[in-house]
Amino acid sequence: MDIPGERKIHSHPIPRIGGIALVIGTFASTLLWATPSPFFKAYAAGVAIIVFFGLIDDLKDLSYIVKLVGQCAASFVIVFYGEVKIDNLGAILPEGYLLPAWIAVPFTVIVIVGITNAINLADGLDGLAGGISLLSFCCIGYLAYIQDNAVISLLSLSLIGSIFGFLRFNTYPATLFMGDTGSQFLGFSLAAMSLELTQRDTALSPVLPLIILGFPILDTLTVMVERIADGRSPFAADKNHFHHRLMRLGFFHTEAVFIIYLIYAFCVISAFLMRYYSEWILLSGYLIFAGLILGFFHLLDKKGWKFKRIDFIDRIIKGRLKILKENGLLIIVPFKCIEIGLPLLLFAASCMPMNIPQYFSFICVGFMALIGITWVFKRRWIRGVLTFSLYFFVSFVMYLMNTDDGLKTARHFFKFYNLFILLLVLFVVMTLRFTKRTKGFKVTTMDFLILLIALVAPYVAGAYIQHKELSAVAASSIALFFSYEVLMGELRGEYGRLTIATVVTLGVVVVRGMF
Repeated sequence: MDIPGERKIHSHPIPRIGGIALVIGTFASTLLWATPSPFFKAYAAGVAIIVFFGLIDDLKDLSYIVKLVGQCAASFVIVFYGEVKIDNLGAILPEGYLLPAWIAVPFTVIVIVGITNAINLADGLDGLAGGISLLSFCCIGYLAYIQDNAVISLLSLSLIGSIFGFLRFNTYPATLFMGDTGSQFLGFSLAAMSLELTQRDTALSPVLPLIILGFPILDTLTVMVERIADGRSPFAADKNHFHHRLMRLGFFHTEAVFIIYLIYAFCVISAFLMRYYSEWILLSGYLIFAGLILGFFHLLDKKGWKFKRIDFIDRIIKGRLKILKENGLLIIVPFKCIEIGLPLLLFAASCMPMNIPQYFSFICVGFMALIGITWVFKRRWIRGVLTFSLYFFVSFVMYLMNTDDGLKTARHFFKFYNLFILLLVLFVVMTLRFTKRTKGFKVTTMDFLILLIALVAPYVAGAYIQHKELSAVAASSIALFFSYEVLMGELRGEYGRLTIATVVTLGVVVVRGMF
């Protein structure tokens, strides 16, 4: 259990066993699918060492010296057994020059240990370390994909899935912490995978890990320099990290996390767009970025600036919104738009493809039968059955609509359809914001990560993936999944109309596919 203290943000004990879940979730898939390459074996062995020391630390609170011994041991496994070392600095060194082993090996160990601790120290607010790691793995995984690095791609996807599962319980207010086991595991993974990706025979810049992971690295270096300047140990705990400073400036917990997400999203997108740029350009850009961040905090600390909440917004706008919320108007209108508009949107999508595969019709017959049997004999299971049926059905219909040869020329149709999806998401957000439910699906900072990946990634990926339609399928499917999840929560068990609408839509597909 993580016990509250002077340096803690939370006010009551919270279990910190989430790191074990992250590790199990990651390796449950990678051990089945990953190629047993030297790097993967070294990575797995290094993770075992990290998890061993991290778990003891979560239980017994090890000294920083013992933790460093474990981190160095894991780093040596990656360097010597995995043959990963920083010997190529690109244009920073003379052309074709590689660092000798006596410099490259200790330098690589320092970098891996430094990144591991940077993510560990970033784990100060709910969802922060997991969120920035998620964005980093999205970038690393996609870079590995376009470089045909199957091992790094698979590891990244597995880590992304594990982090999403963990963030469900770690966004504010958190009910679960990852502990040192989880934060060191994520940091070690980021370091090892980014170096493996950029230090091999690749066109990617070897300076790229600095751009991807530059923000937590800058945070760690800044607090350590400040501690040394104050005559303290660089490993002494305090509340001078960037996220702590944002909260001292007057931002709420979720606002501080959201601001760092925005900054980190900028770094990750910049790393992807500048992946082939000169090392000097990347290094100069990072130094400018670091200077702006440090200058911003120094200036605000010097002037004693505090974020002032606008009284007009709190008193007039929020006050009137509160009255409307109490009267139920702010929830009734968007909820009705979702309840009516979402099934209609799916119905329209099922009518648009020119050709419906016959086998898909048979599958829909099965869904109709499953829904009918559940409604008659086990009605309390109907939500789960509807969710299962709709998730499969939505994905397939979005795929048929976006890949149909007859619809590819109907650009105006897709513009209108995407506009309606955006309006639907707007109503969903309004519903979540003003709902009177005390339990169930709620808006969190995790939703920002979901929307960022769903809306930004397809446009980035579309230029590089052979089947560009898949990015549109992913974005529209996630939007509809999100909407159905909220709708079912707001229906409070009254699924009759939604069940009828779903069966009718399935029936339309059955008729079109068979006849």
